[in-house]
Amino acid sequence: MGLTPLDIHNKEFTRGFRGYDEDEVNEFLDQVIKDFEKVIREKKSLEDRVKELEEKNSHFNNIEETLNRSILVAQETADEVKNNANKEAKLIIKEAEKNADRIVNEALAKSRTVSMEIEELKKQAKVFRTRLKMLVEAQLDIIDNDDWEDLFQLESEEDDEQRIDEYSTSE
Repeated sequence: MGLTPLDIHNKEFTRGFRGYDEDEVNEFLDQVIKDFEKVIREKKSLEDRVKELEEKNSHFNNIEETLNRSILVAQETADEVKNNANKEAKLIIKEAEKNADRIVNEALAKSRTVSMEIEELKKQAKVFRTRLKMLVEAQLDIIDNDDWEDLFQLESEEDDEQRIDEYSTSE
C-alpha cells in the first residue's frame, strides 16, 4: 500500500528560503491525515462489507445449487413416479382386458352350453310329444274299436239273461 497516515504525519520537509508557512502546512497535513484515515476506515469497512456480502453470496449460491439439485431430483422422481404409474396403469388395463376376455369367453361357453341344453330339451319335448300323441291315438283307437260294442252287447245279453232268470224264478 502507498502512504499511511503515519507516513504523512512523520513527513519532514526541508526548509527553504521563503518556503511555505509551517503552521499552514501542518494544519493542512493534519486535515489530510484525518481525511486519509477516514478513507482508510471506509475502505476497511467496505472491504469487510464486501467480504460479508461475498460470504452471503457464496451461501446463497450454495443454497441455489442445492435447490437446483433438489429440483432436478424432484423432477426425476416425478418422472419416475409418472412412468411407474403409466406402467402400472398399462398392467391394470392389460389385466382387465384379460379378465374381460375370460369373462366373455366363459359367458360364450355358458351360452353355447345353454343353447345345446335348450336344443336337447326341444328334442326331448318333441319325442315326448310324439310318444304322447301315439299313446293318445292308441287309446283313441282302443276306444273307437268295435270291441266296446261287443262288450256292451255282451253286457246287455247278460243283463237280459239275468232278468229272464230272475223273472223265471220269481214265477
